[in-house]
Order: sequence, then C-alpha cells, then structure tokens
Amino acid sequence: MLAIQAVGLTKVYSSFFGKTRQTALAGLDLTIPVGSAFGLIGLNGAGKTTFIKSILGVVRPTSGTVRALGGDPEDAAIRARIGYLPERLHLPGAWTPVAFLSSVARLKGLGNAVETCRRHLGRVGLASDAERRIGGFSKGMRQRLGLAAALLGAPDLLVLDEPTDGVDPLGRAEIRRILAEERARGATIFLNSHLLAETERICDRIGILAKGRLVREGAIDELTGSATRYRARFAPGADAAALATIGFTARGGDDAFVCDAADPAALDALLTRARGAGALLVELRRDLRDLEEVLSEALGSPSIAGESS
Repeated sequence: MLAIQAVGLTKVYSSFFGKTRQTALAGLDLTIPVGSAFGLIGLNGAGKTTFIKSILGVVRPTSGTVRALGGDPEDAAIRARIGYLPERLHLPGAWTPVAFLSSVARLKGLGNAVETCRRHLGRVGLASDAERRIGGFSKGMRQRLGLAAALLGAPDLLVLDEPTDGVDPLGRAEIRRILAEERARGATIFLNSHLLAETERICDRIGILAKGRLVREGAIDELTGSATRYRARFAPGADAAALATIGFTARGGDDAFVCDAADPAALDALLTRARGAGALLVELRRDLRDLEEVLSEALGSPSIAGESS
C-alpha cells in the first residue's frame, strides 16, 4: 500500500482576473510506500508547500490526482489519519500546552484525553512546562508543542514542515528519536526541510523538487554514495604522481585520494599496487556526498549553501 501517490499532479494559480498564471506543480509523479521516511527538498518556490497542501486536501489540483493513505485527501476519514506540523505555527499565547492539546484532541474526536496530552508533552520534553502560558515559549518550544499536537491520535501519516526549525541540537536529537519510534509503530514520515543534514538523518528516501517537477528521487544511500568509488588516505609522503598512474586521484588535500573499483578483488589489486609504490594506507571508506552536493548537482547550481540552512 502507498502512503502518498501523485500522478500527473499539476497546480496552476491564476490572478483574480485570470491574466497571470503561475505553475506551482507541473505534472508531478511520486509514490511513497507506507512505513517509509521521505524527505522532499528543493529551493524556495519549488512547489513543496503546494504539494503538502495537496496531500492535506487544502489545495485542489488543476489536473492529475493525489491520494493519501489510499484515499481522497478531502475525505474526513483520511484526514483523521494524518498528523500535520505546519512551518508557520500559530498558537494561542494565553493558553497552556495542556489546554491547547486537549482542544486538538477534541477536534480529532479523542474526547477527554488529558493524560494522553500530558504523555505527549513528556515525549517532546515539555512535561515541566505543561501549565505555563504558551505566549512565553521560545520558537523551539513551540515547535515541540506543535509536534505533540501532530502525534495525537497515533496518525498513520505524519506530514512535518520544518519540524526542527529553531530547536536546539539536543532537541533535534530527541525529535529524531520520536520519529524513529513513530516509524517503528508503522507510521509514514513525510518531511519538508531546508536543514539537509537533519533530512539525511531522519529519512531513508528523498525527492528533489524544482519548478514543480521531481528532478531526482531515490534512496539516500543510492543518491549520496557510489557502489564503485572509494576514498583512501595515505600516510604523509605518498607519491601522488605514482598513485595517479595506478588509478588514485588526489581529492582535496589531507593526503586523500579517490579510486574506482568494480568489486573487492579490483579494490584489493589497486591497494596492492599502491603499497608497491611505497604508499601506506591509513584510512579507506566509500566516497559519500552530502545532500547539499546532491541537490546542487540535480539543480545544476555550483552552490546552494544559502538555501540549505
């Protein structure tokens, strides 16, 4: 079963008089299996927010279809199975976390769920702040409270828009732990974030959106790594010219080199030749890229550092 399925999904926004048109989604095709953790990344204006609104049934597509948990996102029964944390979270400052979560619980049809609300506050690290007014909360505390609200009712699909924005490093680690627990329970995680390092830690698959189109999608291991490329570091004094003739290419100083080997036997042969040239191996690992490099390559941009944090 698929948690999310989009087929030819297109959304075009028109001005009031219909004179100008803006395409937010341009024939998007995407499938996300139940139980996975999927991260959608891309630059501002790529269409990520419109896609999230389509999953939630807030935006109707111009053409194409989108389904969530096997049904229509506009179906109230489907919506009840989705937990959502928006990027811009507006909370009632005069309320306490317990009062806020109790209100959300009633809207979700959970009835009198004060103890459940307190349990979720404990999960997100707000147990000691349960009776404080939300108006005095920091941005990180508000994000934690929003996550607690999304978790109410044990949803089958969690749609999280920038869940760790404004959260301190220890808090981010706690959120990752909670999301891992939700996945172990069977929930599907859909994450939208500019914090690429967090996306890489939480998700097992990603999609890259550009101008409303999916330009790359797959398992993170497949997109960031290579089955045949390795990074080797030799002790100082290694003959770079001799290593180059063998098949090692210098990479960024620190006596680091990369090489390609189709299988373990080929790799062992390369290393044997390197030792024969007097090089002493001190480190060997697969040559991995981070998501920033993958995103930059997919978008054809030399640097996206300003968009990734």
